[in-house]
Amino acid sequence: MIIKVPFFDSAGIISVIIARLYVCIFEDFSGNDISLELLEAEAADVMVLKIFFPQCCNRADSGLLVGRWISGHDSAVVLAVIHYPFIPGQVKQYVQQMQAQSGVELSVLGSWSLPKEGQEGMESFLRDLSTIFPQQRWLQIRRQMGKTGFTCEVLNRDQNGIAAQRTVKKEKKEEEEDGDGDAEEKEEEEEEEEEKVIFVHYEQRKVMLSQLHPIESGDAKTDPPSELRQVFQTVALSQPLFFLDKYDDGPLKSTHWQSEGREASIIVELLKQASVPLCLLLSWLLSVWTWICSVRIFNFYPLRFLSTKLSTCVQLSYRTEHMKTLSSPKPAASHTQFMRKANMLVSVLVDVALGVLLMLWLYRDDHITMLANTLVPAADHVAKELDQLLQWLMGAPAGLKMNRALDQVLGRFFLYHIHLWISYIHLMSPFIEGILWYGGLSACLGLSFALSLLSDMVALFTFHIYCFYVYGARLYCLKIYGLSSLWRLFRGKKWNVLRQRVDSCSYDLDQLFIGTLLFTILLFLLPTTALYYLVFTLLRLVVVLFQGVLHLSVDFINSFPLFAVGLRICRSYRLAEGVKFRVLCDEPGVALHLLMEINPLKVSTVVQTYQTPTYSCYPRDSWLALVKKLFVGELIYPWRHKTTKAD
Repeated sequence: MIIKVPFFDSAGIISVIIARLYVCIFEDFSGNDISLELLEAEAADVMVLKIFFPQCCNRADSGLLVGRWISGHDSAVVLAVIHYPFIPGQVKQYVQQMQAQSGVELSVLGSWSLPKEGQEGMESFLRDLSTIFPQQRWLQIRRQMGKTGFTCEVLNRDQNGIAAQRTVKKEKKEEEEDGDGDAEEKEEEEEEEEEKVIFVHYEQRKVMLSQLHPIESGDAKTDPPSELRQVFQTVALSQPLFFLDKYDDGPLKSTHWQSEGREASIIVELLKQASVPLCLLLSWLLSVWTWICSVRIFNFYPLRFLSTKLSTCVQLSYRTEHMKTLSSPKPAASHTQFMRKANMLVSVLVDVALGVLLMLWLYRDDHITMLANTLVPAADHVAKELDQLLQWLMGAPAGLKMNRALDQVLGRFFLYHIHLWISYIHLMSPFIEGILWYGGLSACLGLSFALSLLSDMVALFTFHIYCFYVYGARLYCLKIYGLSSLWRLFRGKKWNVLRQRVDSCSYDLDQLFIGTLLFTILLFLLPTTALYYLVFTLLRLVVVLFQGVLHLSVDFINSFPLFAVGLRICRSYRLAEGVKFRVLCDEPGVALHLLMEINPLKVSTVVQTYQTPTYSCYPRDSWLALVKKLFVGELIYPWRHKTTKAD
């Protein structure tokens, strides 16, 4: 049977579930659903002492248990076992030293006994150590040969400091012979009042490296941390205790998750040593780059305007902020900052690697020359198709009867712009290969820079389509707002600019006559203008859609938490959503043993939690707002949000 416990449970929910699990196993488990009220009621009747015991200490030699009592909860966390022989004074000094280094209230919880040949009096010797290490409770855990479970005795001290032994009974014994009814009831009442012990085995390394979610902020001081979170924090903060291994020449020997030798990597240590001068070099380069960007010439209006609108400049400033964060010599103060730095570092490395691969492809087999030779014919083909489209609009498109004079004026106006644009492209054709060659070098900074540069080049080469769209949208918007104003004139209304509302107004006969004349002219010219606006808006939307795909790709590279997702896939225990318990031992005469396993965080939650915030140069308007803007002829700027109403 497996019971899952989420991280956000209240402080006593683990006691409630474990108490119910104990009752289910040793009394009468019917398999029905368990309500929270029933759990709380049974937890109030059953006193449960929970001992979180590391799996690496199951076969440790006899000695002392070092750990921490969880304040506010009836539970203890065992961190290590100090082996016999030892000197009690040295053990006290060692525990105080570890407590000062870790900041955890460490203490000697009790004794651990694993019977071996020649150590018959070891158990009584360890029992007597409770007078040297004064504790309110002294745990005496013993493992019998040939059995999986442990037995535990708790020595409680009264107000006078006298230790009273209490043997914790793990299971109710069935009476084989009939006796006095009163005696049996009395014994049962005493057994119900006695304290029960449950061992929760955990893998020390995984618990130490894992992080419960959601992550509590340091400012939240209203609610105390839950019992489960305190267990994880205790193991995580006790890393100095795990540095003592069997290769140390000190007087004390202990058992913990790396007592056989410290876990380390030569590559990681070399990277740590090389990171300090590398961070200093990056900081100096970034300071030089910041000084260059702050030169007064770059603060003039045209350059400042272009730097905020070009995707390459925006991506460059974004990567500069990333590099400032990564080059900071200060270590990460929290898990969130560490994950943010790690995600940035992995994102930059993957981005640069993909950019280098793209650059190798571009400069191999003269791909840049092929692109340059293809670009001018492609521009000529687009111009030819636009010319044919305008010739079709100047006739009778789809059988529609257009205003002949306005149709000819608009058609010739746009044809003139197409011829100007083609002349400009042919004038720039000798320099296109050089522009592509030097622009391809930006790929060494990352694939995101290459995509941003491609977006800017698309915007530059489709500038004539943007001009057509602006001309058509302005003309169409002028007629729409003119018709709406004249329609209010017919109804005796007008738009109050100061109060931003529609008020009543009286008009004379001349005003109504001129309004009717203008309304009729605008209404009959509207279909011709709307057709040109519709065609060029569709062309503009195709370009915006292509640029949007490029910007979404750049945003995905910048914001996707590659390190966190890789950590979730390779080492899922590092990002914990909660825990689940599994029954390990169900032997008569021993305590209940549970295995605490880490329940990993979902991949979608990992992406949502550790996604790096990025810039947003495109509007976040809804589809309804976008359709409304297109209907009234408002310009769709990627960088502007319209907040004021215009008449």
